[in-house]
Amino acid sequence: MVYKNIHFVSSDDQRASRAAKRLSNLHGNAPISEADVVVVLGGDGTMLETLHASFENGMPIYGMNRGTVGFLMNEYEESNLYDRLNSAQTVTLHPLEMKTLDVHGNESQSLCINEVALLRQTRQAAKLRISIDHQIRMQELICDGTLIATPAGSTAYNLSAHGPIIPLGSELLALTPISAFRPRRWRGALLPSTVKIEIEIREPRKRPVSAVADDTEIREVLRVTVCQKHSITLNLLFDPEHNLEERILNEQFIP
Repeated sequence: MVYKNIHFVSSDDQRASRAAKRLSNLHGNAPISEADVVVVLGGDGTMLETLHASFENGMPIYGMNRGTVGFLMNEYEESNLYDRLNSAQTVTLHPLEMKTLDVHGNESQSLCINEVALLRQTRQAAKLRISIDHQIRMQELICDGTLIATPAGSTAYNLSAHGPIIPLGSELLALTPISAFRPRRWRGALLPSTVKIEIEIREPRKRPVSAVADDTEIREVLRVTVCQKHSITLNLLFDPEHNLEERILNEQFIP
């Protein structure tokens, strides 16, 4: 694939918007309907927003860091952009699908890139029942919450909660507890990416729980089901020397 028509997206940050303006002056800014690649200027938050917008079209996306962490971004450089795009390596990602039922009987459905997080809403710990492919695996987990993370998301909130880092291409999901009280020593599980995870909230009115999928939050949930949506493919472009697989591997050796 030879990329010729670029559509630029930037965050509201001054550094990012100025960079987008300079690059648009150099290369033009094709309408999204005519573009064959999207270049994102900003941080990981802007990248996640852009990925959400590409769920239906699968447009290749190349990010350049004008934000803070920039784990999903390449280094910022204004020169040789076409050469970088055309020599970039493609990483394919599949989002998670979260379906919820709340205590009022309302149902919702959301997609996310990094993780689904269940979080207690009050001072009281949450009580969760966990089923995998309709089989109860944990009758009761008392905790602050739990995460279901993709390989790309395993170095984000999941890592902060002491969950495992998952190499890309491993076809695994991480199920990680947040501050587990009982069973105290349970550290979570690695699951095949084909499973359906169902989490029921016990005592949902006394111990309310919210479910978060990227920027979507559903409060007072009664039941949450999560699975990987393999029918949707996202294409991220990385410079060969800064590919995402290498970054995820490197994270495992950072003291």
